[in-house]
Amino acid sequence: MNEQVARAPSNPRKIWLKSYPPGVPEEIPPLAHRSLGQLFEDSCARYADRSAFTSMGKSLTFRELEVESRKIAGWLQQQGLEKGDRVAVMLPNVLQNPVIVYGILRAGLTVVNVNPLYTPRELEYQLKDSGAKALFLLENFAATAQQVVSATAVKHVVVATMGDMLGLKGHIVNLVVRKVKKLVPAWSLPGHSSFKAVLNGAKTTLRPVDVGPHDIAFLQYTGGTTGVSKGAILTHANLLYNKEQMGTWLETAFLNKQRPEQLQFLCALPLYHIFALTVNSLMGVATGSHNLLIANPRDIPAFVKELQKHPVHIFPGLNTLFNALMNNADFQKLDHSSLLLVFGGGMSVQRSVAERWLAMTGCQITEGYGLSETSPVATANRLDAKEFSGMIGLPVSSTEIAIRDDDGHDAELGDVGEICIRGPQVMAGYWNRPDETAKVMTADGFFRTGDMGYMDRQGYVKIVDRKKDMILVSGFNVYPNEVEEVAAMHSGVLECAAVGIADPNSGEAVKLFVVKKDESLTEADLKAHCAANLTNYKRPRVIEFRDQLPKSNVGKILRRELR
Repeated sequence: MNEQVARAPSNPRKIWLKSYPPGVPEEIPPLAHRSLGQLFEDSCARYADRSAFTSMGKSLTFRELEVESRKIAGWLQQQGLEKGDRVAVMLPNVLQNPVIVYGILRAGLTVVNVNPLYTPRELEYQLKDSGAKALFLLENFAATAQQVVSATAVKHVVVATMGDMLGLKGHIVNLVVRKVKKLVPAWSLPGHSSFKAVLNGAKTTLRPVDVGPHDIAFLQYTGGTTGVSKGAILTHANLLYNKEQMGTWLETAFLNKQRPEQLQFLCALPLYHIFALTVNSLMGVATGSHNLLIANPRDIPAFVKELQKHPVHIFPGLNTLFNALMNNADFQKLDHSSLLLVFGGGMSVQRSVAERWLAMTGCQITEGYGLSETSPVATANRLDAKEFSGMIGLPVSSTEIAIRDDDGHDAELGDVGEICIRGPQVMAGYWNRPDETAKVMTADGFFRTGDMGYMDRQGYVKIVDRKKDMILVSGFNVYPNEVEEVAAMHSGVLECAAVGIADPNSGEAVKLFVVKKDESLTEADLKAHCAANLTNYKRPRVIEFRDQLPKSNVGKILRRELR
């Protein structure tokens, strides 16, 4: 285990404190900023001439980021949106993303992140549930929005193109995206505004909005045991505290290494996902760092070409991404000497992948753990660790981890129970779902994660299983109920059950067990039906037809037996 720092915990229950790296406090001091907008404006002033984000060869400085995001904020205020109104953002990792997100926050509004690959059904649900009044999206996904937007509260739609912020090169990019790669299906959204028109016509004066720590910054949608997608309410304080927690941890990486003047982050994970939102975008802005945006990390050859041009210091990623890169011949030839930190999250990092990565790059993968509901970071391994531990690490500052049994009592050290988290980064609850909030929050303020694990004598936590039936595909939560509900909509299905199976590429994949109502139903029929209603990572990869499914005495399908 990592070398220990002699430290007597002020609270004997917090046994992890004795394993903390030097310089990491037990508690985070009071916040220096009241809101994310205030933090953003301070950083843009302090680091004005530095590059903040780069996409497809074009960079935005912090000064330019401030100017463009102020235009977005001003335009939103011009449209009559008031403090607390929700604005949905359906964009991949392009320069428009941080411009829009920080503009929304500066206007005192709430960001609703939407996966751009959602089907019409999934998009409609999220727009209706959040009550979003405006939607920013890329033209590639406008055909999806066209089908549902009239059924929602959305009054303002802004459509961006891939090349909008790329200067003259943008015209070529748009031509290739539309005509060569044919990535933009025909669409019609009457009354929409173009992103460029918004920037050109917006007021640059911003009406001050009093945004405080407990106002809502993001509705970050996540599934639940019921399979109903719910918006985790993340306040400005939640994210500001998590930024501070990560910041103090990050500084320990430079106790034994030279800190570069400007840190270079690789942002290959989607910015609509909580991991990249906080670890890349928010940490990057707060520290005056530079983020290299990768719009499509699945295109590994193009991804590696970007890495050839831009050496990076900090790489947050997933097990599946590390594995895919290592199987690319050009990645194997790269000079990896600039890499200082590699963070693994979203899903378990396999020991074989971690060991191979270290041998190939010379840089250790450091695993951490968190959820949308915890903004996300709750635990992290030491950044000076000499070997891969297979643990999810120690609770970060101001954070407590309790391992509890089914009766809610604290388990003994080493005994397996549910991992429960208490800290200032834990969400304020689920949007409009007091019933679901009550299921996951304990009377003493702990969030019940649904993950099973134990804590060792040094305070390190290990996940061993999941209490929920959730399936984890490439770091994304898939809830069996949602898959089953969609499959059951097909007239040929009598009953069905979805479970997770091991997959060498994505960690887990969805397998669907089906009892037919119509004997002519085929696997291809059902897969096509699921493709129309579920985004790619939720779709069943394997379908098995059976005469019957195992059930309990009361008739409940037993997924555990199928697993």
